[in-house]
Amino acid sequence: MATDKKFIVEVEPAIEAKDGKPSMGPVYRSVFAKDGFPPPIDGLDSCWDVFRLSVEKYPNNTMLGTREFVDGKHGKYVWLTYKQVYDKVIRLGNSIRACGVEPGGRCGIYGANCAEWVMSMEACNAHGLYCVPLYDTLGANAVEFIICHAEVTIAFVEQKKLPEVLKTFPKAGEYLKTIVSFGKVTSEQKEQAENFGLTIYSWDEFLLLGDDNPVELPVKKKSDICTIMYTSGTTGDPKGVLISNNSIVTLIAGVHRLLGSANESLNTHDVYLSFLPLAHIFDRVIEECFINHGASIGFWRGDVKLLIEDIGELKPTIFCAVPRVLDRIYSGLQQKISAGGFIKRNLFNLAFSYKLHNMKGGKKHSEASPLSDKIVFSKVKQGLGGNVRIILSGAAPLAPHVESYLKVVACSHVLQGYGLTETCAGTFVSLPNEMSMVGTVGPPVPNLDARLESVPEMNYDALSSKPQGEICVRGDVLFSGYYKREDLTKEVLIDGWFHTGDIGEWQPDGSMKIIDRKKNIFKLSQGEYVAVENLENVYGLVSDLDAVWIYGNSFESCLIAIANPNKQAVEHYAEAHNISGDFESLCENPKIKEYILGELTRVGKEKKLKGFEFVKAVHLDPVPFDMERDLLTPTFKKKRPQMLKYYQTVIDNMYKNINKK
Repeated sequence: MATDKKFIVEVEPAIEAKDGKPSMGPVYRSVFAKDGFPPPIDGLDSCWDVFRLSVEKYPNNTMLGTREFVDGKHGKYVWLTYKQVYDKVIRLGNSIRACGVEPGGRCGIYGANCAEWVMSMEACNAHGLYCVPLYDTLGANAVEFIICHAEVTIAFVEQKKLPEVLKTFPKAGEYLKTIVSFGKVTSEQKEQAENFGLTIYSWDEFLLLGDDNPVELPVKKKSDICTIMYTSGTTGDPKGVLISNNSIVTLIAGVHRLLGSANESLNTHDVYLSFLPLAHIFDRVIEECFINHGASIGFWRGDVKLLIEDIGELKPTIFCAVPRVLDRIYSGLQQKISAGGFIKRNLFNLAFSYKLHNMKGGKKHSEASPLSDKIVFSKVKQGLGGNVRIILSGAAPLAPHVESYLKVVACSHVLQGYGLTETCAGTFVSLPNEMSMVGTVGPPVPNLDARLESVPEMNYDALSSKPQGEICVRGDVLFSGYYKREDLTKEVLIDGWFHTGDIGEWQPDGSMKIIDRKKNIFKLSQGEYVAVENLENVYGLVSDLDAVWIYGNSFESCLIAIANPNKQAVEHYAEAHNISGDFESLCENPKIKEYILGELTRVGKEKKLKGFEFVKAVHLDPVPFDMERDLLTPTFKKKRPQMLKYYQTVIDNMYKNINKK
């Protein structure tokens, strides 16, 4: 690959394979860092500095907003200013220290995003405590594991999650001595806690603890760990990822350089809707970036069905989401357009085609068709509150057709990013007004180096004319290791390079396309290797499916699929072919299964899949893959072992029927 690509520059040459080691492609970095990585922002040595400096600069700016609840209804957002938040954080910190927790202690936070979550986090930052977030969607076993593994001594807990935490006792009692509810505590809970030798406080009670005990804030260093963030993992116990102050402040400087270079800098007027879990690195660093700019963060009510209403009330300027949420928005828009009548539908499609053509021709989204924006697409923009200027998708791949569609109709930039907890979230991100980047995660952010390493056993060559290989990352954003797991750390951190396990392909413009996952390969009985995630990306192009899981093993000669069909598409096909029944019975109908299998085969042929990569049978599950059945991680990645266990009977029957033929 030539070194003069538009969005990246080569900083080190490729390394040929030798001594049994695979070859490594050239080292690239963002064109926005061609003269060097952005220097640290003045005065930012720790996450505490991020907040403290904004309090000094913008004391009266609105910081944290929550919808008021009056007469059984949710109303407007009520705001706390930066100074008001700071005053509570200082009180919280004093109270934590009054409980005997010293700098370097472990503080758990368990619950949905809310103002109290952020204040608890900032109190950790102030006193040099390790903030240990607990996933809002994790069950008691994982919570117990993390409390014990991280040696959490104090935990802030959402009121409705208190029973979950109390279930972890007596085992968790070896470490956990104090619980603080975000709300109230019942007398029964207090009694239960006392039996375990545990002290439990309501939020208001706890704030009073330190009022007569002011404590001087300790000095924080860049190298200090600020959080142990447990990754949910698709197998085994969660891994505790150690993230330093330096990783987060380095990322903030990189985002600052990136957005400034693209003329989309954050400012004090920006508003962010906090609904992705704060226990996940993606949301955590986004909120740190907003705090750094003195901007506003409003919290959702915790119900995805009410999300659009929260958006309408808050009117955010930046909307970060996972593909699943954007897929829902896309499906909702498609349904509205289908129901809009012949003239409206044709007008919309005409405007869409015209604007898309102009954007592909190089025009900015705001200049591609202002008339279409005003007459046709303004309603879509209003549906997202009317002020959104950037939609950022992360945590899983966004389907290219959804990305293209939203780029046109949302009247805002739609960017796709890629990163891991170990890389502090932001690793690659696509750039505004670059239609060539659809389906990619863009070039590297300007505070790290990236290269590909060949994976010979999967036929990925980092030195070919179409460079493919495992994505490796180097820079100050990297994690400091896995807590108490030096063995796992050594596996993935080699010579300063973090090996992500994801397979990427450099595109001609310097953006990265994720094409596979290194670990998710298996052999079929005839000895053929199957890269299952790559196949799921291909079969995911079937528009009548919302999700698809491909399965095979070394005792079988072919692949099968379990899919979530799109309700509207299936019902439309059934109506057109005189097939009766509700959605559940349609999913069982052999004619519908035959149709879906035909669509999978059609896409497989279009994409020139090999014979053994074709799916031979499909099961249609009307219930979407979900976390409730433990089929997905909190970031919507498939839990393959759990899916196998859940669908084992279905799989056995499918193979039985195939082998009969």
